[in-house]
Amino acid sequence: MIEVKPEPVRLRDFTTMRVGGPAQMTYADDAEALINAVAAADNAGSPVLLVGGGSNLVIADAGWAGTTIRIGLRGIAAEHDDDTVLVDVAAGEPWDDFVAQCVDNGWSGVECLSGIPGLTGATPIQNVGAYGAETADVLVNVDVWDRQGFDVGVLAARSCEFAYRTSVFKGSSRYVVLGVRLALVRSPLSAPIRYAELARTLGVEVGDRAPLKAVREAVLSLRSGKGMVLDVDDHDTWSAGSFFTNPIIEAHRVPEHAPSWPSGDLVKTSAAWLIEHAGFVKGFGNERAALSTKHTLALTNRGGAATEDILALARTIRDGVLLEFGIELRPEPLLIGCAL
Repeated sequence: MIEVKPEPVRLRDFTTMRVGGPAQMTYADDAEALINAVAAADNAGSPVLLVGGGSNLVIADAGWAGTTIRIGLRGIAAEHDDDTVLVDVAAGEPWDDFVAQCVDNGWSGVECLSGIPGLTGATPIQNVGAYGAETADVLVNVDVWDRQGFDVGVLAARSCEFAYRTSVFKGSSRYVVLGVRLALVRSPLSAPIRYAELARTLGVEVGDRAPLKAVREAVLSLRSGKGMVLDVDDHDTWSAGSFFTNPIIEAHRVPEHAPSWPSGDLVKTSAAWLIEHAGFVKGFGNERAALSTKHTLALTNRGGAATEDILALARTIRDGVLLEFGIELRPEPLLIGCAL
């Protein structure tokens, strides 16, 4: 079903950072409605903004003058094959609710992605990841509407061009994600723990497995301690999560004492370390926009910020890190109608 709101909405009410100006909102509750809404906008030459959980969007104060479509597709279906569970999840399913269901059902593979806000349809776009796991680890394929080919298709994981926090979907408007198929394992134990901090919290070695519920609880606790679990009463969570990605650079460019991890022929270093060692401490900013008091990678709305307040803070941090280390930080969320 398609529903068009007669009055403009405030896009800040649809994003976790709570910034963004006005827009006309269309609601699409199933795949056919979503496809029809996108196709109608394309035929009219109207630019399209798709809004799910709003956890990865920074939208301009001027809002969006084109077509704004709220994704409401729901549905989860599972097929069991020996020890494997193939799960089809509609794009509009809240991601963390789905992860909680997997843990309760004894489906292993996404427990380390607990507490991540947003909807399931966004997970392949960003190749969402945390605590040593990412979407690409379990994704089989993605159901899409191809706006160029004007048809419904299925992209296998190998065609999604997954890399660190990116995919064939990111930065492209060609595909609309309708749903995903994931391959999980029927097991009371997690996938092997890859992240040292999580392993320490669980009291296991890296590479060991742990009970699913224990892993979920540990991840949620770690994320909460960093302000990465949404709480309407905690301004440290009024963010888009990690605002900057960890830079992937040549090994000789990594500052002395900075952490680094192999990434193909290059290495990945810590954006949080760079920010902190460039002099930007937790809480840096002002009464409108500031770094989280719990984690320097989160730029937060302290309650009354406009988009430009967030962007001004981001520019200050980006430019300070570039001046100090010669490394340019790049934003992780999508910037809609605005730029650094």
